[in-house]
Amino acid sequence: MTDGAVVAGPALVVVLVLLLAIAAVVVWLGGLGSGRSVLVAGVRAAAQLAAVSLVIVGILRSGWLTTGFVLLMFTIAVLTAAKRIGAPRDAAWVALALGGGVVPVLGLVLASGVVPLHPVAVVPIAGIVIGGAMTATSQAARRAVEELRTRYGEYEAALALGLPQRAAALEICRPSAGHALIPPLDQTRTVGLVTLPGAFVGVLLGGAGPVQAGVTQLLVLIGLLAAESVAVLIAVELVAFRRLHAQWRRS
Repeated sequence: MTDGAVVAGPALVVVLVLLLAIAAVVVWLGGLGSGRSVLVAGVRAAAQLAAVSLVIVGILRSGWLTTGFVLLMFTIAVLTAAKRIGAPRDAAWVALALGGGVVPVLGLVLASGVVPLHPVAVVPIAGIVIGGAMTATSQAARRAVEELRTRYGEYEAALALGLPQRAAALEICRPSAGHALIPPLDQTRTVGLVTLPGAFVGVLLGGAGPVQAGVTQLLVLIGLLAAESVAVLIAVELVAFRRLHAQWRRS
């Protein structure tokens, strides 16, 4: 580190390669998944960040380009979540869940003036909120579908007792799907005690004071919690209504 910034150079490349290799080998040997997927994710991250670094300066000079870039981020998040859920054809319903969480949060923080309507401020907050909602939506929907498939007999029993389809499905899947909110809840509870998240550190490295960094991180955490809560609720409701991943009946 030099003056609080990460030193870019050959040493950084070596460290990144070693860290990625460690992660891939641990996942592979531990039977936690595909080591190749870890390598691919790391390489994609490097390539995508390199591409974004080349174009972001131009994007941040234009309000229209910034809006287009945010919409692109949202679209990619929708497609990624739909694929992760196992329902790529249900992208429109995934967009409804994601948008239901993201749009109110971004609308509130931008309309209130808490986050200035400058591209350099809009892009980071939009990316953080969209990314968090994407992860929460995919986790909640996957958990809901898996729970309904595993406990389909209980779902049928609930129907036999006279519960409507939606109520019967929610009775089975809602508690498990709600676990998708555990990571943001834990992060919010322990911020400053266990972790110093990226927004806080980034603002500090940008030259702002600790108070400004603290309020920025608080806005991010609470905004994420709100966006993810709404997105998870909508995703679970869509699964229960058989709109999102309708084929959850056990084969």
